[in-house]
Amino acid sequence: MAVEVIDVHAHVVFEALNGDAGPYGPEAGIDEAGVPFFRTGGYTMKPISYQDTVFTDLGLRISHLDRLGIDLQVLSPNPLTFFHGIEPDTATDFCHRHNQLMARTVAEAPDRLVGLAALPMQDISAACDELERAVSTLGLKGAMIGTDIPQGFACHSLDDLYRKLTTLNVPLFVHASSTDGVGGLKDNRLNFHNFSLSLGYAHEETLAVAQLLLGGVLDRHPRLDVCVSHGGGTAAFLAEKIDQLAQIDPKVSESVKQNGFGHELQKLWFDTHVKGEVAASALRHYAHADKLVLGTNLGGFDTPEALTAEAARLSQNARRLLRLP
Repeated sequence: MAVEVIDVHAHVVFEALNGDAGPYGPEAGIDEAGVPFFRTGGYTMKPISYQDTVFTDLGLRISHLDRLGIDLQVLSPNPLTFFHGIEPDTATDFCHRHNQLMARTVAEAPDRLVGLAALPMQDISAACDELERAVSTLGLKGAMIGTDIPQGFACHSLDDLYRKLTTLNVPLFVHASSTDGVGGLKDNRLNFHNFSLSLGYAHEETLAVAQLLLGGVLDRHPRLDVCVSHGGGTAAFLAEKIDQLAQIDPKVSESVKQNGFGHELQKLWFDTHVKGEVAASALRHYAHADKLVLGTNLGGFDTPEALTAEAARLSQNARRLLRLP
């Protein structure tokens, strides 16, 4: 039977990885006040516990997929454990172990799950090697990285990875990240009112989109498919302002210079996991209709109670993005 509904935005947490990044964790526990927490480096999120949730319990996940009517779900790394700022060797070992666990997990329900690889972005050569292994040997469908990569997305040092993605014919998923795995939040003002999940994530995603397009990444790699989480943050809302500034930027990419930033947004993929009709309308105004895909963030505070009527149509896009037969 053909897959009808595909969810591309769902994270998994491997408890077996706790402590595998040395002093950076990950660490899960309960503090002196009895509050559950999850720590990576100098950043601690609480109250939060992944134990006995869809993030760690495969049976519970499948039951929620059945409840929502999702046929296939793409599992991706926990954004708290991208670890793009720690020592390269530690990050490489962590990603290696992570991807083995990912492959093992999706193999338990191959008709319902596919997986994305984690990559050590502080060492592009190692990231290329790990991507090759994850796709060619482990059978993963692409990779997900964080927005806080140290080089920035337009840096030519990433060109080898972009070429590897196109050679392997797999997509790159980009998700906002709060911390590089070493310290706490980059901006302490985000510590209040869950700003890191609202303002912080939106800022990170918008910056990633702007770097990719203004920096000419898709000019250099036109066959590269990049999907950005949460509708690309505020990129659609700020498109005209960014384009206005691009007109006086001598270093802007040729495609943006000729076509405008808003037009170039159609070259990227976005998941539709945004909140509210205003945000959804802005995204659809600029994004290409054939490059929007369904995302739920299953298990998160913002998981939808039900899927929208467009879920099946968006899933046809996801089938192409994931190169499914």
